[in-house]
Amino acid sequence: MFAAVDLGSNSFRLHIGKYEDDGIRVIKSARDPIRLAAGIDKSGNLTQQACQSAIDSLTRFRAILRDYPLTAVRVVATNTLRVAKNAADLLPELERAIGYPVEIISGEEEGRLIYMGVAGVLADAGEERMVIDIGGGSTEVIRGLGEHIRHVESFGIGTVNQSLAFFPDGAITTAAFERAIISARSHVEDAVHLFSFDPAEVNVYGSSGTMRAIADTIRRNGMGDGRVSLPSLADLMQRLIDFGHVSQIALDGMKPDRAGVIMGGLAVLIGFMQEFRIEVITPVEAGLRMGVMWDLQLRATKADRRDRSVEEFARRFHVDAARAHGVADTARGFFDLLKPATDSYARYLYWSALLHETGLVVSPTGYHKHSAYMIANADLPGFTTREQRLMSTLILGQKGNLKKISEMLADVDFAKAVLALRLAVMFRHAHITLDLDKVRVKLKSRIDLEIRRDYIKEHPSISFWFQKEQEWWAGIGVDFAVKVI
Repeated sequence: MFAAVDLGSNSFRLHIGKYEDDGIRVIKSARDPIRLAAGIDKSGNLTQQACQSAIDSLTRFRAILRDYPLTAVRVVATNTLRVAKNAADLLPELERAIGYPVEIISGEEEGRLIYMGVAGVLADAGEERMVIDIGGGSTEVIRGLGEHIRHVESFGIGTVNQSLAFFPDGAITTAAFERAIISARSHVEDAVHLFSFDPAEVNVYGSSGTMRAIADTIRRNGMGDGRVSLPSLADLMQRLIDFGHVSQIALDGMKPDRAGVIMGGLAVLIGFMQEFRIEVITPVEAGLRMGVMWDLQLRATKADRRDRSVEEFARRFHVDAARAHGVADTARGFFDLLKPATDSYARYLYWSALLHETGLVVSPTGYHKHSAYMIANADLPGFTTREQRLMSTLILGQKGNLKKISEMLADVDFAKAVLALRLAVMFRHAHITLDLDKVRVKLKSRIDLEIRRDYIKEHPSISFWFQKEQEWWAGIGVDFAVKVI
């Protein structure tokens, strides 16, 4: 059983689902329409009131989560927490409220998860498709074939910011709609060529709550041809203009708590359909939260998207695969010898070792620094920002001065992962293949390494690397003893 919590710009939502019969069945949902994006002040910070609303919402969600035997929980935050200047200050409070880590995901990762959710409920594995998700603060457009993603773009325009910009006092006019639609088109016009397709050969789906609300309103009020098409959307727009003000809207299917942002979402939808020349969009009951649960299910069954991300990234930057895998296997061997309390760092160590030389594409001088920067800032589908920072720190610590990561070394298991990677890199420099019968290593109050004399004789340069390593650890007050046996 899995739980997905989506900290959106418009609403906070929760899904609890269970994998059965090759699908995920949602057994519990919750929603708080807290309008987080509307709580950003002129300086770009979330107001105290907005922060408290977010904390209160997650406190309520935590009470719901406690009632279910959950295998895994993932909490993801989207555009508003990506852009709010004080998001880093709020994050620890949100994590205390929900009881789980909160991940601020990139727009590209958001698009990937949205597409996974949609693909999980569509049967045709060979279908050419596009998915559009209009959120409160951003809109994601994803092009794919079946379950395979071809291109993802995230645009910083959504229902809340568009409604605040063009319908700030609730008045609904033709001129306001025209300006809002032109604004929406301007956000996407330079990216249209990236999604070039024949509308007759590609099915377009809408995955957001806004899309489903618009579709439901069109259907229940007999507008246009009843589909999410430009004629139907034009009919809905005119109806809203005729009402004149948000407070006067009276349409079946349009809930009062959504009416305030529906104009912005409608303008974005019309603008995007015009730019992409889309004739019809099919709403689908799936999206980010379903994608998060599918991702958790895949991780549980070892089909982890992160493995593929690492492989693709290494290939893109021409990493020597044989050497990288050699270092990764050696690092894993040393990590096992060090007997960590848990295996929580094992996979990150392995992935970091596979990517530790990506910076060579920039320069062989200080390549570990270049590698660390690349991993911290890259778009690695499946990885959270927190995970990428962790790997970046491991990679930065693969050689040289340890003072740059000394704070992280207070975590003994992390220190063991750093030591394992450093030893693996040293062994590669000395052209040594690790033989577990010839090496012993422990890390407690100090580092104790035992190595067979024949190893030293066969690979004399390792003595030089050990001497340098002793100096680096001494620089942070840790003794490194080497015993030749």
